[in-house]
Amino acid sequence: MKKRKNWSASFAYAIGLITADGCLSKDGRHIDFTSKDLIQVETFAKILKLNNKIGTKYRGPDKEKFYNRIQFGNIIFYRFLVEIGLSPNKSKTIGEMKIPDKYFQDFLRGVFDGDGNAIEAKHPESQHPQLRVRFFSASDNFIRWLHNQIKNRLEVNGFVQFHERAYTLTFAKADSVKIAKFMYYKNGLPYLPRKYNILAHYI
Repeated sequence: MKKRKNWSASFAYAIGLITADGCLSKDGRHIDFTSKDLIQVETFAKILKLNNKIGTKYRGPDKEKFYNRIQFGNIIFYRFLVEIGLSPNKSKTIGEMKIPDKYFQDFLRGVFDGDGNAIEAKHPESQHPQLRVRFFSASDNFIRWLHNQIKNRLEVNGFVQFHERAYTLTFAKADSVKIAKFMYYKNGLPYLPRKYNILAHYI
């Protein structure tokens, strides 16, 4: 895999995944991507044309909770990631990302598939379904940058809250539908099926 000079929809999606669930080692060379969804790691590897073995990372001594993990080394790509805003121990230090406007929606879909979710709940009085799209981050700077980027592009509101060592960016139903249509703007895009399936009938 080599550093790409030309962005694409799938490449921007992979950058979103790294932003959410990736890790840059301190050696200036290695990148780690971890997810509980094997299909997501496989998609990531396919986009970046990685032949590295997908391993398993266990959480806890009982080995009942585990994650799928791929690690690879590429100095050029590592430096590229640093140039656009990533760094080692990025979870609390990440801020603005340098993403081409044309591919922001693909980047956003990658961030959503990594560190976002969509939930449906019934209104307590009307019993009508209420959709919420949410993004999570340990970095206040990043979540507020992301909030501003989404607001400026889609004219939506949303709000940020801090709870249990993380920030949550939440959008209400009408705004969530706009965001869903923005992220899944055509067929054939890479995405995580279990999250797309929640949003599919709103698109």
